[in-house]
Amino acid sequence: MDLPSCLDVVHSHKADEFVILDYHARFLRRKVLETEGGLKFLVDLPKTRSISENEAFALEDGRLVGVVFADEELLQIKGDLLKFAWHIGNRHVPCQIEEARLLIQNDHVIKEMLINLGAEVETVIEPFNPEGGAYGHGRTHSHTH
Repeated sequence: MDLPSCLDVVHSHKADEFVILDYHARFLRRKVLETEGGLKFLVDLPKTRSISENEAFALEDGRLVGVVFADEELLQIKGDLLKFAWHIGNRHVPCQIEEARLLIQNDHVIKEMLINLGAEVETVIEPFNPEGGAYGHGRTHSHTH
């Protein structure tokens, strides 16, 4: 049986079906995905890329498969956010920056460092949408720009 193929990733607020992906799974080039409704389809993009909010996979038959960010186990950091953001960034850890907190993926070494720096650290379960790279859109793996 041939799988429907994804022709492109497009900006969309409407979708026919949805696929739930965590932070790592949203960084892809070629992979078979399955929607909540059981539709399997092939993503085969020209290059590896990060899928963002309000993006959808455009299938060859015209259907749109929206992306829902999966809940993940994260560390919520409160306190001196400027200082903690500097230390997190200095270690190249993806970080979701909000007005009253920072969110990072659960990492016991970084957690211990932050606690030693005076941070209030708590485990939370929610979607993770960290800041993109400074040299491109979304995640990048180099300083080429």
